[in-house]
Amino acid sequence: MLSLPTWKCPTWTLNASQVNTSSPEFTEEWQKRIRELQGAVMVASCVQMLVGFSGLIGFLMRFIGPLTIAPTISLVALPLFDSAGEDAGIHWGIAATTIFLIVLFSQYLKNIAVPMPVYGREKKCHTSKFYLFQVFPVLLGLCISWLLCFVLTITDALPSAPTAYGYLARTDTKGNVLSQAPWFRFPYPGQWGLPTVSLAGVFGIIAGVISSMVESIGDYYACARLVGAPPPPKHAINRGIGIEGLGCLLAGAWGTGNGTTSYSENVGVLGITRVRFCTSSCAQYLPFWPGEGKVEVSQLSLCPWDSSGERPWSPTDTRM
Repeated sequence: MLSLPTWKCPTWTLNASQVNTSSPEFTEEWQKRIRELQGAVMVASCVQMLVGFSGLIGFLMRFIGPLTIAPTISLVALPLFDSAGEDAGIHWGIAATTIFLIVLFSQYLKNIAVPMPVYGREKKCHTSKFYLFQVFPVLLGLCISWLLCFVLTITDALPSAPTAYGYLARTDTKGNVLSQAPWFRFPYPGQWGLPTVSLAGVFGIIAGVISSMVESIGDYYACARLVGAPPPPKHAINRGIGIEGLGCLLAGAWGTGNGTTSYSENVGVLGITRVRFCTSSCAQYLPFWPGEGKVEVSQLSLCPWDSSGERPWSPTDTRM
């Protein structure tokens, strides 16, 4: 939806280093796009809740099989290749290092137990072996790569010219965003203004909702197989799709700019880490979490920007 000519970012906003992000003009430019997304997501989520809670998706299960799910997931994932290539192209050395570390931790060091300090009522303070590389391969790879970028930044090994290749790998390119962010912020419904609704936006998000529901069914079965659980029954799938629609409605009301759904990549992470418990339900409470601010904005240092200093914004950035 955001790739339509109506919602393309103005030219004067493309270079982040030359834009006053606190100006009313810039604030209105991104808030009106969020409001458009809010309205479309909220309307489309009602359709998803109707399909789920009415039991219609369970009835359609006879027509949804591997030959339906596999092409759908493939088509959903194809647009991500461009984003992955653009993001990794910011600095191929750092990208290759991150991939190497994730593969090393998840495939070759996963059976190595690391002694960790533990406190218990009986043994008090003691050490216990923990399969750190098996549980946190992605997080460890990202953190080590970020530390490498930080060292290269403070030693000026990375170029300081904004137009030079590798500049966007520096960790101080978004320091002003972190300094301007408040320590605490309390989100609330309609925080960006009254949501707007357009027919084109609603139908675009509904198309995403349909593919999301088909993908979610495949995720349910894949997740059950990974954890050794029996295949989910139809009534459970109905509830799952309905709850995903409810999550989309709440996300739209709070203005997160995206919907909530089961994500195939997370099922892949489950297979890599072999973690047999799920914490994704915590994401349903994030819109209500008051501890936003500098901690949340600090994660921007992990987000890539393009060579002009702009954060790439495309349909793949808002995933249903």
